[in-house]
Amino acid sequence: RLCAGGAPSLSYRELKDLKETNVLHIDVRERWEIDRFGKIPASINIPLGELVEALQMDPTEFKKQYNQNMPSKSDPVVFSCLAGTRSKQALGFATSLGFS
Repeated sequence: RLCAGGAPSLSYRELKDLKETNVLHIDVRERWEIDRFGKIPASINIPLGELVEALQMDPTEFKKQYNQNMPSKSDPVVFSCLAGTRSKQALGFATSLGFS
């Protein structure tokens, strides 16, 4: 499973199926982890420490910085990390900012 600690989780297959729809996949690992372990195809990297600021950016600035349209608060978003702990935190941050 791709999330730990009681948060909603997905299997690899479920994530692959979701990626065929209009879901935004945010990888919250650090940039050095992406360099060392590889990028997940069709994901964008926003390290956990930058996530709250990123989700509050002006949409034009978000697009410029991450080369992706900023999600609306009702858009489907999936967070991932290495073990599930940071993705659970990311989910909490997004929820606290009004994302559903």
